[in-house]
Amino acid sequence: MGVFVFLPLVLPLTAWPVARLAEHHLHPRMATWLLTGVSGVLAVCSTLSLALLMVVGTAQLPGNPLPDGWSDPEVREAVPYDEIAGKVAIPTLILVLASCARAAWRHHRVRRRAGRALEGLPATSVVVLPDAYAYAYALPGRKDRVVVTTAMLATLTGPERRALFAHERVHLTARHHRFLLTVQLAARANPFLRPLRTAVTYTTERWADEEAATRIGSRRIVARAVGKAALISRGAPAVTLAGFASAGPVPRRVAALLGPPPAASLWPSLFTSAGLAAWGAAAGTTISALSSANSAVTLFLILKAATPL
Repeated sequence: MGVFVFLPLVLPLTAWPVARLAEHHLHPRMATWLLTGVSGVLAVCSTLSLALLMVVGTAQLPGNPLPDGWSDPEVREAVPYDEIAGKVAIPTLILVLASCARAAWRHHRVRRRAGRALEGLPATSVVVLPDAYAYAYALPGRKDRVVVTTAMLATLTGPERRALFAHERVHLTARHHRFLLTVQLAARANPFLRPLRTAVTYTTERWADEEAATRIGSRRIVARAVGKAALISRGAPAVTLAGFASAGPVPRRVAALLGPPPAASLWPSLFTSAGLAAWGAAAGTTISALSSANSAVTLFLILKAATPL
């Protein structure tokens, strides 16, 4: 395997430039798909590399249930610095799996609690809650719903309310919660992917903003609704549920809506900064996938040869 087994652990760094440039130079829909796909593949590859290192490290522990041949010097030579890397990978992989499981459980628990809070209410696509706090969010499930409070509706005018509902319906129809959960888990699997999680949180909101502006026919109304809601909004109940006015990127969203609509190109030109960053991230992702696949096949063949019949 050589150093190839370590490459997937650091190759997420190649996606940092596109995480920033995609927010400003790519259409939000394309940026969301690109960043989520890159995050998912890089996270799987880095986790697989940790698992391969853990096999070598576990084989060194006394009393382990693995075949004795798996701790032979020939097997350990396949991994550089096997004494350190193999043993460090054991607690690291356990921590990664526990963190991902916790994030997935938290997402499931939030959705379940939000669904239970709506039990007994009319089974409509829009649920208005009598609450003094202003917030609105999209709640996916067997029956998708838009949840909004009376305080939020009281803040907005009629056209701005239509913008709010159009925005939240885009979150539901485009299944943005899946993108958000994917990058959340990826960032837990490899901390180097956190910038991509932050970028996708922004691009999903921008995606919904642009679609809402197209549906109601006014970018200025959507910008005004986002800005007004941000002043009093508490946001979504969890980062994996898309909210109308989440804290942080609201000024950039308003500025983008007041400008011209983004170009709907499928892939940026290579002769632009965004294009170079996108191709760099794609190359890093490809190398990561090839490196982890090569390491997995190599270790499998080595362990097979070292296992007595």
